[in-house]
Amino acid sequence: MYEEVICIIPARFNAKRLPGKPLRTILGKPLIQYVWERVRKAKLVDRIIIATDTLKVKNVCERFGAEAILTSTDCCSGSDRVAQVAKKLKPEIIINVQCDEPLISVSLIDRLVMELKKNKNLKYVTAACFLKDLSLIQDPNIVKVVIDKNNYALYFSRAPIPYNRNNSRKICALKHLGIYGYRYESLIRFASMEKSNLEEIEKLEQLRILENGHKIKVIISKYDSISVDTEEDLKKVSKILSERRG
Repeated sequence: MYEEVICIIPARFNAKRLPGKPLRTILGKPLIQYVWERVRKAKLVDRIIIATDTLKVKNVCERFGAEAILTSTDCCSGSDRVAQVAKKLKPEIIINVQCDEPLISVSLIDRLVMELKKNKNLKYVTAACFLKDLSLIQDPNIVKVVIDKNNYALYFSRAPIPYNRNNSRKICALKHLGIYGYRYESLIRFASMEKSNLEEIEKLEQLRILENGHKIKVIISKYDSISVDTEEDLKKVSKILSERRG
């Protein structure tokens, strides 16, 4: 049975750590354009929509050829913004790629779609990769996740998890990547939940799902990505993209 897959990219203009984030330029192009161009290469996505709270972002997106829809300015999270758009369209599968992921793996987008298509009982799916530089485990801008033996998330945190009490050399830390997949009903259920206590403390929307007793499957990717949250991140991504051009 055919299942429509829509990728919705939430793009809030006034991010606290990096104001005007979606329109910050890298090598002459806005950040949001790089994300949109990555998603366009995915084979299993039928339609891409940028969900933004600002007409300025919508106009820029439409100029480079993207479909953009205005949403409320008071969404609690990116997933809430995605849900606003999904309610109008009602696709079977929704992929949420964060607007600050210009290096997101194209194959990973398709892997999340396939995971939802092959497992009809799966409600929520996301991705992580192994954190190769363990010195970064202390960085609160890098979200860590611990999983059970079946690859379902136990917890997400900005804190260093798991805590390496005895300085074991065998420690494996997982870095969460900025991508989610949902079935339509699951996304709408998420949006109907009240903002949770842990979500508010950590500023991590996925904790709302766990705190309400639902499961999130975590796909392990061999590809890392850089979320653009700071000026330093912008410089790192600019360097990588410049090297790829050269």
